[in-house]
Amino acid sequence: MNIEGEVFERYIPDSQKLVDFGFEYSNRVFVKNFRFFDNMFCAKIKINESGSVEGKIYDLESDDEYLPLRVESQIGGFAGEVRQKYIELLIDIRDKCFNKKSFIYEQTNRIVDMVKNTYGDEPEFLWERYPGCGVIRNPKTKKWYLAILDVDRSKLEKNKEGLVEILNLKLDPNEVIEITKQKGFYPAWHMNKKSWISIILDNRIEDSIILNLIEKSHFFTEKRK
Repeated sequence: MNIEGEVFERYIPDSQKLVDFGFEYSNRVFVKNFRFFDNMFCAKIKINESGSVEGKIYDLESDDEYLPLRVESQIGGFAGEVRQKYIELLIDIRDKCFNKKSFIYEQTNRIVDMVKNTYGDEPEFLWERYPGCGVIRNPKTKKWYLAILDVDRSKLEKNKEGLVEILNLKLDPNEVIEITKQKGFYPAWHMNKKSWISIILDNRIEDSIILNLIEKSHFFTEKRK
């Protein structure tokens, strides 16, 4: 992941805050130039509406792009100092113009909002080492009815790689058998595969279908006589 991706991961831009901060909006992109490091360098920052941030750094003396900033082997010395000042600039933009979001995928955040509206429950982040992993539990019984985890796609699909966000849900064992025969549903990662399933939250499965399954998972956390 590049510098910008690391700084802005799990953040979404606020259009009004960007404008108030001096960004110009044109062709669905926010743009602003920043001088930094004692005016020796200029950072040209572009932010699209989805939150993707692109930055190019130029040496103002030569007017050339300063590529050593991107080279890991040169993070020490002068290049390292420039890199650190650039990161500080990005963090300032993030803190003043972006809002933090719980998860990376748009569908994940939609589902979490829908669960909150339906049950009043919000995700808990239990593991400091895994800030992107959260669970939602029934406050009456303290039982989980869903978990959202960051995993490598290879955990669910062989010969495929890349970080994905998955949703784990508990269902009747007979339904688990049937639903995991369908495309887009997998035996649960890191949970009991007889009772839990995993779904990659990349919009392949419609929100309405997922919400119906969440209702079933929530049922197992209810107190019953």
